[in-house]
Amino acid sequence: MLLAIDTCGATGTIAIGRRDGDAVGVIAQTELAGKTFSAQLVPRIRELLAEYSATARDLQAIVVVNGPGSFTGVRIGVSAAKGLAEALRIPVVALSRLALLAGKAGTSAAALDAGRGEVYFGHYAGGQTTEVLLPADDAHTFTSGPIAICEESLARLWPTAQLTAAPDAAYALSAATPRLRAQDYDDVLALDGNYVRRSDAELFARPAAGQK
Repeated sequence: MLLAIDTCGATGTIAIGRRDGDAVGVIAQTELAGKTFSAQLVPRIRELLAEYSATARDLQAIVVVNGPGSFTGVRIGVSAAKGLAEALRIPVVALSRLALLAGKAGTSAAALDAGRGEVYFGHYAGGQTTEVLLPADDAHTFTSGPIAICEESLARLWPTAQLTAAPDAAYALSAATPRLRAQDYDDVLALDGNYVRRSDAELFARPAAGQK
């Protein structure tokens, strides 16, 4: 059994799947309402597994979307994945939400609304990955090709962008197949959120006495 977690957006999703040789099949997915991730993520994982007569002990690997997106959502998803992986001694594959969006749309670039007139922007070409925070008006200058988006706020700003349904846990599970097959796992202890932008706490923290 495999588990995928995505709590980066306004709503979250969890999915379970099964490996059959080199292929990964998605068995089921369920949605988590926004602002319920902290309380509902682990119980809903348990419930979803139970629907298929499984428990956490049946999991062989975890796929987690580790951002960018909601700081709180990213932290909750990554923390749950790390906790389960360490307790069960199973590997983790972490995937970028930007890269998943570009992959789903079939583009080399993707953007997510970061608020404050900024976007999380990802560009994937020639084996190179670039993920940065940009003013929304500047993102188009970084690529001549189409940019995948999944939010109406950006669709209004960029009417020529490629509006695609947001990637979810089921899509992440399928997208992780090559890495699962190659046993290309992340270091659980070092795994962190892919925040791209520093948190408000970091941005507005007062320097300690004697520091400039």
